[in-house]
Amino acid sequence: MNQTPYFISAIDTDVGKTIVSAILVEALKADYWKPIQAGNLEDSDTMTVQSLISNSTSQFYSETYRLNTPASPHYAAEIDGLQLEAHSIQLPKTSNQLIVEGAGGLFVPINDKALLIDLMQDLNIPVILVIKNYLGSINHSLSSIYALQQKDIPIKGLIFNGPSVASSEDYILQYSKLPLIAKIPELSAISKQTIREQAERIKLNLSGQ
Repeated sequence: MNQTPYFISAIDTDVGKTIVSAILVEALKADYWKPIQAGNLEDSDTMTVQSLISNSTSQFYSETYRLNTPASPHYAAEIDGLQLEAHSIQLPKTSNQLIVEGAGGLFVPINDKALLIDLMQDLNIPVILVIKNYLGSINHSLSSIYALQQKDIPIKGLIFNGPSVASSEDYILQYSKLPLIAKIPELSAISKQTIREQAERIKLNLSGQ
């Protein structure tokens, strides 16, 4: 199977990147890494993903930056008296597939000069864009896609997460001409079993692209 790393980003905050990342990690038996964790250090996204994985292959790498405040990384770092250096954020060395989870959307500031989209460009790996349907999601989706394309960042495909709105999803797919990786329904419960079930659903889509 293809061992290309993927960067998981989203069109906004609270779109479901962490749950989608867990599903992708399980589907690919991939390793997982979140470069920047801001807030919730005792219940981090890395811990959440690790708790939802059933396979024994996946490895979990420590964050480059762990910040105490649940806020934009540049502000959380300021509160902690730190200066985040984008160049110090380097992909972990692994021979396995790697899922990299971002923080918020594309234009989240890392410091006073660099945004998350700049880190994506520096890491030079394909992006999987997570989309949730809400009022304004078409605009946010197409704006995000346009921004990635303007920086020549490859887009592996799109994942729609949560309740489906066919007209919005069809428009985004038709306009962007990007591949659909999966539509993940709103899960009534988040558990190892539900993550495993969704992973089985999307495994073929991932391996076939």
